[in-house]
Amino acid sequence: MRVVQLNDLNDTDRDVTSETWRSRRMVLAKEGVGFSFHDTVIYAGTTSTFHYQNHVEAVYCVQGTGTLTNEETGETFPLSDGTMYLLDGNEKHTVQADTELRMACVFNPPVTGREVHDENGVYPVLAEA
Repeated sequence: MRVVQLNDLNDTDRDVTSETWRSRRMVLAKEGVGFSFHDTVIYAGTTSTFHYQNHVEAVYCVQGTGTLTNEETGETFPLSDGTMYLLDGNEKHTVQADTELRMACVFNPPVTGREVHDENGVYPVLAEA
């Protein structure tokens, strides 16, 4: 059994930030459970584009409001607490945060925590040592 307190991850290698978001990784590949689990905050007034070509991601919004755009189809969807979206087709997508958005995210395959978005918003698949 593993118990994690979110604030215990602050300022550790599991606390990853960018200009538009902060992600604290509660479960990583090294835990060996087949997925990773992240608590991610997308800052109010920002726009972030992602394209997880190598991962399936499920995202559950627990706080805030914004808009999700499927960059492949142009469809837009409102985001608010209680909204879940599944990127089961590796869709390139943009999240616009009207207010601070707090998201619970699951990745498969799991991330190691060392991934960095490339110029297209893609994470590489990294193996755990």
